[in-house]
Amino acid sequence: MASTTNFLIALAVVVVMVAGPAMATEHWVGDDQGWKLDFNYTKWAATKEFHVGDKLIFKYKKDVHNVIKADQQAFQNCKPSSDVTPLTSGNDVINLTSPGKKWYICGIGQHCVKGVKLAINVLEAESGSPAPSPSGPAPSSASWISPNENFVALIVAAFAMFVVIMS
Repeated sequence: MASTTNFLIALAVVVVMVAGPAMATEHWVGDDQGWKLDFNYTKWAATKEFHVGDKLIFKYKKDVHNVIKADQQAFQNCKPSSDVTPLTSGNDVINLTSPGKKWYICGIGQHCVKGVKLAINVLEAESGSPAPSPSGPAPSSASWISPNENFVALIVAAFAMFVVIMS
């Protein structure tokens, strides 16, 4: 029985070591403050590291704010391009699918001028983390649980091994 316990502990360590880096990070923009006036998004972003495969989640009061993907000029001037459709759900998810600078602004009133804007630099995917395949527009809702497919497969495999050992 002791060897089974040791094996399960070793298996759990391997699962954590392999699955940990493979999980993408969900960045709740503004943390518990969300997307709003009177918040320093430059300071917030400086405390984070963004990678391909991560997600930005913008939480805000619907009809009070929105999220518009911008280029550097639109970001600096707080003037969104007319061909960009704002996200307006109040719970918007943006998948970071490519490295480089990314800019987001609120297009409501003077919110952008008042600081409701975010500039980030997205780095390559972390080692061991698969780059996401390109897909259509990001969904406009966030889920509290967003499992990585590799992580789920690892958990299923670990559970199956546990069942076989315990049989």
